[in-house]
Amino acid sequence: MAIKIKIKKGDTVRIIAGSNKGSEGQVLSVMRQTNKAIVEGVNLVKRHNKPNAKNPQGGISEKEAPIDISNLSLLTSDGKITRIGYRVEDGEKIRIAKKTNEVI
Repeated sequence: MAIKIKIKKGDTVRIIAGSNKGSEGQVLSVMRQTNKAIVEGVNLVKRHNKPNAKNPQGGISEKEAPIDISNLSLLTSDGKITRIGYRVEDGEKIRIAKKTNEVI
């Protein structure tokens, strides 16, 4: 069952748990069905590639692996982590940072 995901593509986040704890990066994509996100430059895994027409050399490449949403926390403009809330202004729902009350 999918939970309500408050982190969106393009947000800057910090990893708060796991082997990459303390790392920061921008969210490249969010997978709603599995409650995971891919963060730029974090949780890199190596993949061994066979030679093919596109890549005749083959070799080892690195790419980002998904991280569970529960291990991510949004960063505010001053670099502190915060939770995300919602507020309705002028009939429009907007996201706010719970610590600073600023619009995200």
